[in-house]
Amino acid sequence: MNSTPPDAKNSVPPVLLTVAGFDPSSGAGITADLAVFSAFGGFGVSCITGLTVQSTIGVSGVEPVPASTVRATLACLAADLPLAGIKIGMMATAENVWVLDGFCMENRRIPVVLDPVWRSSSGRELLDAAGVTALRESLLGKAGWITPNLEELGMLTGMAVRTAEEVPVAAHKLHEQATSLGNPGLKVVVTGGHLDRANDFLLGEGWIPGERVETNSTHGTGCAFSSALLAGLVMHPERTPAEQVRAAKDYLRRALETAVPLGRGHGPMNLLWPLR
Repeated sequence: MNSTPPDAKNSVPPVLLTVAGFDPSSGAGITADLAVFSAFGGFGVSCITGLTVQSTIGVSGVEPVPASTVRATLACLAADLPLAGIKIGMMATAENVWVLDGFCMENRRIPVVLDPVWRSSSGRELLDAAGVTALRESLLGKAGWITPNLEELGMLTGMAVRTAEEVPVAAHKLHEQATSLGNPGLKVVVTGGHLDRANDFLLGEGWIPGERVETNSTHGTGCAFSSALLAGLVMHPERTPAEQVRAAKDYLRRALETAVPLGRGHGPMNLLWPLR
């Protein structure tokens, strides 16, 4: 995979915005997204929606950032920098979801990848109930791509999604929900890291095969995949949707394969592997 443009040293990097939570262990969230953007040759900027207390072992606390601060940060960045793409992860509260809903409307001409983070792998809530409703009923109508895992797909559709056989039906339903909000162009890719095989489902294309990597360094896989997908959309707009998903999967696989064990839980991946 060619993750960086051939003339990266002499070109102006695209500005990629991540809106997500802060993970002090740097395996996921804002700092992980920024590492992915750098790996692809982009310049990453960020807006923090929540502070978490976490390590490789899990999340033990969440402190949402006020919506007024999120709104001011987004406005400040957009007024100064030419944003080329937006990745949205953890939003924490309904108020932050509504801020992002309006911001995406204002920036609807650039790619938006929505990673609908709901709960941490350790079970901590990362988006309140009202936020889930706002996501379903409005923000779903603003994204260009959405990258739910099985649990998040179930949360968004109200369906039980536990097996590969249940994924296509739920993905179709999610697309129908987006269409009802005036967003028939939404690309739905369901990440299959919790399935027996590490295959992802891209609505309209089918299953994109993947390889399961035996490692304990799996913290932040969803964050990294969605950020790699955004970087690919911006850096290589000529690719087909299936090619974009394959490129993001290839990047993630190498990040897993080359990771060095850190911490006592699920450690971070090697997100900067293309630069080393």
